[in-house]
Amino acid sequence: MEPDTIVLVHGFWVTPRSWEHWISHYEAKGYRVIAPGYPGFEIEVEGLRENPQVIVDVTVPAIIEKIEKIIRGLDRAPIIMGHSAGGAFTQILLDHGLGAAGVALNSAPTEGVRVVPLSQVRSTLPVLKNPANRHRAVGLTLEQWRYAFTNTFSDEESAALYERYHVPANGGILWGSVLANFQPGPQETYVDYANDARAPLLFVSGSEDHIMPPAVQRSNLKHYRSTTVTEHREYDGYAHLLPAQQGWERIADDVLAWAVEHAR
Repeated sequence: MEPDTIVLVHGFWVTPRSWEHWISHYEAKGYRVIAPGYPGFEIEVEGLRENPQVIVDVTVPAIIEKIEKIIRGLDRAPIIMGHSAGGAFTQILLDHGLGAAGVALNSAPTEGVRVVPLSQVRSTLPVLKNPANRHRAVGLTLEQWRYAFTNTFSDEESAALYERYHVPANGGILWGSVLANFQPGPQETYVDYANDARAPLLFVSGSEDHIMPPAVQRSNLKHYRSTTVTEHREYDGYAHLLPAQQGWERIADDVLAWAVEHAR
């Protein structure tokens, strides 16, 4: 029986609103679409900007717990798609035995992936340049947003999407993802790369992504040693904010077709 539900997991510096086009696109195809916000993100973008403490308080275990509860309440295993940090969370959810198939778009890496391209360093520097940001919600300026998220967009498109989507990000989680590779034992973004029971996973990269370049997804893919299907596709000319870039419909259809074909 094919999945009838798609769960969309957003990344940092944005909210579920960033999936707005994909939600309506998949609903028009007859799917039930769930795009949960992180705990406390039930308020809109404007509310989070006014109350960034909600962002500071969120943790990776709380994010996973919330989405797990939603998925376990479904009567059929869904397709799980995550963007950026949501791609890392998608990998964790699959490792926990959830989902019929998973798609990680321009995904952040899970624990153990140490490839750090220079463009990624520049993109995350607003947070990582100051250890005190581990206890703050840190936003991007419009210029920083353009470099990290929308470097292939027009200035007008970039500014409009910044106004519509951008919120600060949790500095503690970003710092934690970096430190995870240097601390003993499994950390918050740990997955079992040899888990043969995991559902199939597709990594998707935009060739022009600065914050999570294709090298990150390719390295993440190589860590998987399980017999489960794990693949990678790269789309030429796409930046990090791939779900909102012109031509996103083709990618949305491609990854859905892959997920349906490989779902179990």
